[in-house]
Amino acid sequence: MKDDAFSKLHPAVNLLFFIGAICFGVLLQHPVYLLAGIFASGVYYFFLNGRKGIKNILLMIPLFMFVTFFNPVVNTRGMTVLFTYLDRPYTLEALIYGVVVAATFVLMLLWFGCYGKVLTGDKFTCLFGNLAPSLSLLLVMVFRMIPNLLQKAKQIIGVRSSIGKGTAEKSSIKDKLNSGMTVIGVLTSWALEGSITTSDSMRSRGYGTTKRTSFMVYRMTKTDWVLTLIMLLLLGIVVFFAANGGMNAEFLPERNITPINGFNVIGFIAYLGYLMIPTILNVKEVIQWNISESKI
Repeated sequence: MKDDAFSKLHPAVNLLFFIGAICFGVLLQHPVYLLAGIFASGVYYFFLNGRKGIKNILLMIPLFMFVTFFNPVVNTRGMTVLFTYLDRPYTLEALIYGVVVAATFVLMLLWFGCYGKVLTGDKFTCLFGNLAPSLSLLLVMVFRMIPNLLQKAKQIIGVRSSIGKGTAEKSSIKDKLNSGMTVIGVLTSWALEGSITTSDSMRSRGYGTTKRTSFMVYRMTKTDWVLTLIMLLLLGIVVFFAANGGMNAEFLPERNITPINGFNVIGFIAYLGYLMIPTILNVKEVIQWNISESKI
């Protein structure tokens, strides 16, 4: 991960941002707001992951296309019939709604990808360690386990390929299944051994013998408080316009989308400004760094 200015903030500020971004990303189905969310999350995701981020974003395109075109197959509601198949209508409204569903799904993948990079295990423990120490520790271990399993699986596959036991593209389905089952078996054994080692390590360090104490590494600074107030203000504006119908969008059975004009523009600017906070902080830091370098 690159040096991210937003990640340096207090974990509570990070959590507040992602709660707002993810919740409104799911609730607001207006196409303009979805585009704003995908743009903001995509830019920040790219900043956090670099070239690998571009590759991951491109891999989401087939998923987007599949969800888009498959939705009218199972959802036949709509007034504009494009064609029929097996006596079932394939409607334009269902197709457009498929675009919205696919965009929302991609948006969530991007935001949760950013979330995983920013809110690390130590930050999560910092936020919830005092409230639910056992649960927070369990969640941190689960969140760590998934990427560790994926990384270990790649290592196992690489080692098997290097000793000539990997599968090629022309291998039969049976060989691929046998190889996959072997990898899963090795991975399961590694995970079980790791859990026993972790359990023994925790027991030897006295885990569970007395009441747990916590050490707070993070402190709220003036910048954290200012950004918290700004985010709450922007969220309040978004909630106001959403409650007054400025962000409504319906697709089934007929399209009814509230235009973004006049007074509603304020709500859109507030929403986009909220989502762009991490990117704005990073751009600001880059500019300050370049100015400092030019003075040397």
